Amino acid sequence: MQEPRNRQVHVWLLAGTGEGPSLASALLARGFQVSVSVVTEAALRPYSVLSLHHRWAGALSSVEAIVARILHARVDLLVDATHPFATQVSAQLEQAVDQVSCPLVRFERALEPAPAAQVIERVDAIPSDALAGKRVLLALGARHLSAVVPPLRAAGAQPHARVLPTPLALRQGVAAGLADEHLALLQPLQGTLPGRLEKALCLHWQIDAVVCRQSGGVTERCWHQVCSELGLDLWLLRRPGPPASVPVVHSVEQLLTHLG
Repeated sequence: MQEPRNRQVHVWLLAGTGEGPSLASALLARGFQVSVSVVTEAALRPYSVLSLHHRWAGALSSVEAIVARILHARVDLLVDATHPFATQVSAQLEQAVDQVSCPLVRFERALEPAPAAQVIERVDAIPSDALAGKRVLLALGARHLSAVVPPLRAAGAQPHARVLPTPLALRQGVAAGLADEHLALLQPLQGTLPGRLEKALCLHWQIDAVVCRQSGGVTERCWHQVCSELGLDLWLLRRPGPPASVPVVHSVEQLLTHLG
């Protein structure tokens, strides 16, 4: 790849509000032209101070849409820093770059040490019997609630959920059978002290166990801290592996080294 100082290479970064802004800043500082894609308009706010080429908000609808954007915006390189559980998007990116021969690298959050947590392989493997009689807080994505809430309730657990404050997440929570008083619409890590609202929610609902995703980053670390401070059981849904054919980096330094 030609060095950025000789030619300003256009990087399309797909990310969220966690590591995304720092990745974009590092790429800009190295001399790359950077465009950022996020799911919602609100997720663009942390990028407002950066001199980005494009700011795109909204879900990517198809492989064809990704290919069209690569060609229209003259993208030279893609960095997939989407959520570890956003496997459909990652698969679509892999298919798209194969069609246009555009390099793709995956930024994968490092796994968090979890000595006190128990790891669940799949959503349908959540141990309902082990959670029987407990007040359980589900923080693993609203789309999983319909598969998780009924067996937990049938086993005698009392499921509660924290979901994103979006109309879709609210509909999914209601469709799963959760009562209004057992459903919290909350953007993760809000407030001046990240984790304070999550801790308050656990205390308010008198939670005994938390089930969340092994997503890494600040959100997972928050649940480790809350569960440790309150003496709660923590169950982690195992993170899916990245596409086998895509190079993977785990830090800003590794990304910049990979790009050259």
